[in-house]
Amino acid sequence: MDRVRRYRLLLLPILFILKGSPVTADPPNVIIMLMDDMGWGDLGWNGEPSRETPNIDRLAAEGLTVPHMYTAAPLCSPSRASLLTGRLPIRNGFYSDNTHGMNAYTPQEIVGGIPDEEVLLPEALAARNYTSGLIGKWHLGHRDQYLPLKHGFHSWFGAPNCHFGPYSGITTPNIPVFRDDHMLGRYYKDFAIDKNKGVSNMTELFIQEAVEFIERESSKGPFFLFWTPDSIHAPTYSSPHVRGTSRRGRYGDAVKETDAGVGAIVEALRTQGVDNNTLIFFSSDNGAALVSKEDGGSNGPFLCGKQTTFEGGMRAPGIFWWPGVIPAGSVSYQVMTHMDLFSTVAQIAGAEIPSDRIIDGLPLYNSLVHPELEILRPVFLYRGDRLMAVRKGSYKMHLWTFSTPTDELARGINFCPGEEIPNLTTPIPTNHTGQPILFNIEVDPGEKYPLSRFTQEYSKQVTELQQVVSDHEAQLVPGEPMLNWCDNAVMHWSPPGCEALGECISPPESNPYLCFWDH
Repeated sequence: MDRVRRYRLLLLPILFILKGSPVTADPPNVIIMLMDDMGWGDLGWNGEPSRETPNIDRLAAEGLTVPHMYTAAPLCSPSRASLLTGRLPIRNGFYSDNTHGMNAYTPQEIVGGIPDEEVLLPEALAARNYTSGLIGKWHLGHRDQYLPLKHGFHSWFGAPNCHFGPYSGITTPNIPVFRDDHMLGRYYKDFAIDKNKGVSNMTELFIQEAVEFIERESSKGPFFLFWTPDSIHAPTYSSPHVRGTSRRGRYGDAVKETDAGVGAIVEALRTQGVDNNTLIFFSSDNGAALVSKEDGGSNGPFLCGKQTTFEGGMRAPGIFWWPGVIPAGSVSYQVMTHMDLFSTVAQIAGAEIPSDRIIDGLPLYNSLVHPELEILRPVFLYRGDRLMAVRKGSYKMHLWTFSTPTDELARGINFCPGEEIPNLTTPIPTNHTGQPILFNIEVDPGEKYPLSRFTQEYSKQVTELQQVVSDHEAQLVPGEPMLNWCDNAVMHWSPPGCEALGECISPPESNPYLCFWDH
């Protein structure tokens, strides 16, 4: 599409794009497939040389790809909280202000979790009689009041945290695996993971559970399935029959098995005859974790990775699939964020979007069915409680930069390996608000060539983006930070259901302390 045509479309009334919905008496099923640490460049569709994602690539070929898809945070927990609430982490409380501008998440010693005041997508869909299931990692708090069935989900098979371990059970307990509101066992003890060989059948179980959920719910009414396998997160693993079959080592094995899961889920939809009434969204919770080296993925042309607000940390795969509704093989250059899922799914389902709070996600159904439509909208990129950068249209402005702390670099930890750029990938938080760093992110997606501050283009775009930031900060009311406090007594010593399994462990005495977030 030529640029004149594109900008004429941008002049269309914004309300035309945001308005409109396919609401019927028979709202569609919705499946969100959220991978864990998968990079933009891990898909064959996006140019990965080994081409080992045929099912995901087929999803893209039959649906719509969004190359400008952003997460709401450069790591797991706040990203997931924002997808499910449609709100930035700074609003929904999934951040810490213990140390400004540092990422925080939900390890098992965290005290907080998703606040009751937040409306999650399954809660919004309940009014339209959706049955909602979560299969995989939760990561929004593990204490009883924060678990999925307390926040709109009707069923759950998976774990509240990542598959770290194994632990001794003396200073740290192993992570439990849940069925609904009670544990079935623990990782490493009851659900085997061989870290040395990179072998576990957990992904196979997550695939089986998803297929059974579809078979069970397809004839009953609309369903929402949130499928969140975590085998791609280091330490990676795959089932014994998949191990060693990829050309990309252990990481490739994990990706290959997850791709097979995508194919199995689509086939289950077709078998049940509901594929034409099901919307699938496929993405990842953040960019690839380059810090994991060969046990991590690829962010393609983008700079750095997970933990950073450079493109490699927050640009994720984005695929929408809905046969007969979304044009097959189409591409939308609309800049989108995961938070748009909340508003767009609510719009499609005919569910009410809360009006008593700011929702950062936009209802973009018309952009899915008319891929040529675009609206200019800002995307705010936060690291913890600090606004680091903003993108609008083709331009991205860095107010702060920060890559990997100096002390971590000395220990071999690097979120930007081989990609250091002076004055940009800075090892300490660096303030550029007086003289922002500006990129044309479409011309230069790798953020290698900042625009000269002596040009008219720089002056014009920086002035406009500074006004966008000023407007954003003027109406921003941060939520109460939920990730400030830690306490070893709240770890998974005695999860619900441990009595029946004989797996309760006496917790230590409570001793709350301020969590330390080092990057």
